[in-house]
Amino acid sequence: MQKRILLIEDHQDINALIAMNLEVLDYHVTRCSDGAEGLHLGTTQTFDLIILDIMLPSMDGLQVCQHLRAKNIFTPILMLTAKKSESDRVVGLETGADDYLTKPFSVRELQARVKAHLRRTDMSQKESTPQADDALHFGELCIDKTKRRLTIGDKEITLTAKEFDLLLYMASHPGQVFSREKLLDAVWGYQHSGYEHTVNSHINRLRTKLETDTSNPKYVLTVWGVGYKFYD
Repeated sequence: MQKRILLIEDHQDINALIAMNLEVLDYHVTRCSDGAEGLHLGTTQTFDLIILDIMLPSMDGLQVCQHLRAKNIFTPILMLTAKKSESDRVVGLETGADDYLTKPFSVRELQARVKAHLRRTDMSQKESTPQADDALHFGELCIDKTKRRLTIGDKEITLTAKEFDLLLYMASHPGQVFSREKLLDAVWGYQHSGYEHTVNSHINRLRTKLETDTSNPKYVLTVWGVGYKFYD
């Protein structure tokens, strides 16, 4: 089935260039240039990936992302940011974006990044096929791989697609230490210097949702100078 991508970018030349280079890969691209319109499309239609610029008329990309996540729409979001706006990248990840790409970017990197996200989505769906042991248990924490559902005790915790992928990957190897580069490659499907903050932001969000005391985490642990591990 042809993959459907929502592109929300107000710069018409960039919008057209991105669409053209994704359609060459046989993706169906729905284009718009306004934040409010993009939010409407994202909440009324189904997409496999959303490419979202931060600087948009009527409603910026951060607000669009925040509203989508508030409506429990967890379609992967690749956010486009200006190279100088590090704070926007951080806030974008913290509001629920799965990844970011800094402008200017090459067409090949854009295509590779889109392919990686769609490939990871397909893999996650295949991994959700029921198995004999389709849940991981760590004390009160239960990760249901089939339903992609996380509970702690009798409370269900809502995660974005990438948050769940990251948690499941680490929880499938409890006690094993992973570098940020390894997690970026395993969960996002690529390795690019300078994008490790994507991992940091997702780790911080997982801790906020999982841990009773984020300063003394029980599940998502830091190994200083190396990386992270899950539940030792």
